Amino acid sequence: MENQILEIQFAMDTFYFLVCGALVMWMAAGFTMLESGLVRAKNTTEILTKNVSLYATACIMYMVCGWAIMYGGDVFLSGIGNYEGASEAPASDFFFQVVFVATAMSIISGAVAERMKLWAFLAFAVIMTGFIYPMSGAWTWGEQSVFGLYDLGEIGFADFAGSGIVHMAGAAAALAGVLLLGSRKGKYGKNGEINAIPGSNLPLATLGTFILWMGWFGFNGGSVLVLSDMHSAADVAMVFLNTNTAAAGGAVAALITARAMFGKADLTMLLNGAIGGLVTITAAPDTPSALQATIFGGLGGVLVVLSIVGLDKLRIDDPVGAISAHGTCGLLGLLLVPLTTDATFFAQIVGALTIFVWVFVTSLIVWSILKAVMGIRVSEEMEYEGMDLAECGMEAYPEFVSAK
Repeated sequence: MENQILEIQFAMDTFYFLVCGALVMWMAAGFTMLESGLVRAKNTTEILTKNVSLYATACIMYMVCGWAIMYGGDVFLSGIGNYEGASEAPASDFFFQVVFVATAMSIISGAVAERMKLWAFLAFAVIMTGFIYPMSGAWTWGEQSVFGLYDLGEIGFADFAGSGIVHMAGAAAALAGVLLLGSRKGKYGKNGEINAIPGSNLPLATLGTFILWMGWFGFNGGSVLVLSDMHSAADVAMVFLNTNTAAAGGAVAALITARAMFGKADLTMLLNGAIGGLVTITAAPDTPSALQATIFGGLGGVLVVLSIVGLDKLRIDDPVGAISAHGTCGLLGLLLVPLTTDATFFAQIVGALTIFVWVFVTSLIVWSILKAVMGIRVSEEMEYEGMDLAECGMEAYPEFVSAK
């Protein structure tokens, strides 16, 4: 009887893990729709191609070497069962982890949209998903010391589902790329003016945000890891509740902030506010009360609006607000963890700096090499024509005249 109970618990936990992983995988569709809606119509096909390709690349590279680097084992083609602690981490764990890697890479896609070469981006995706992300993951979830100097887990660093490990890491890599890439033509004037470049399909962007909102239940809920006992089931329910209410708090706070700053209800800020709230709560969705989670999400919603405006003033062009929603809100999430857990601000700051410095510096090096070897930006003529025709040879909306 005891063995049967254990088998049932194992089956339940594994099935729950796989379903949550599938929800996180569906976030790839959310990023794709959000980015497609926030870029111009002439760049839509390239965005779609890029997001499908990066997801496939992440899955292959994490299988080939990323998993082994992050959790130990043979460095190349380690497989799912050929690593240290295999009995504690079955194939379901690998699947759940690999969709997180793809999420980090998806963040980068939106920030460099409308002017980066497709093949340069995919070359970076190979390094990011196969080495850069797994190394920072090894120092956090992999419980390995940072170059033998210190162990983030031992000093008390906590990041429940990846505000820093996944989201801030993706934003750090994106920031490095954007700084080398430069802004889109016409985004900033010679006299300091900032010109808005509206997205082509706001209904699509809104759909993408709702898909991300739904997928985040798997992102945070699956990070509880198990469901088959009363305590874990209660934790899962609280994580779902806090994830939802943080997103709501972020959306409302961003909408109010945008109204106060611009005099209008800005839909794009509302969407980024919801995502900012989700990113903020991801560092600790299991410990706050529902009211605290709403407040934390609200802080993220305010911060994402201020960050988007601030980056624009610094002439850092991020077409979808990814650096703000995932980077600044990811950092905020890490710094809020000590308010509801035993983690210390010192540990959280050290962890955040470790992740950011590693990912930003290594990404800057890789982007620089790619820029020197193959170039990372399309020509001015190709940018004007649109990435769809220049990189993919087809348009997403051929029945309509493309807006230049």
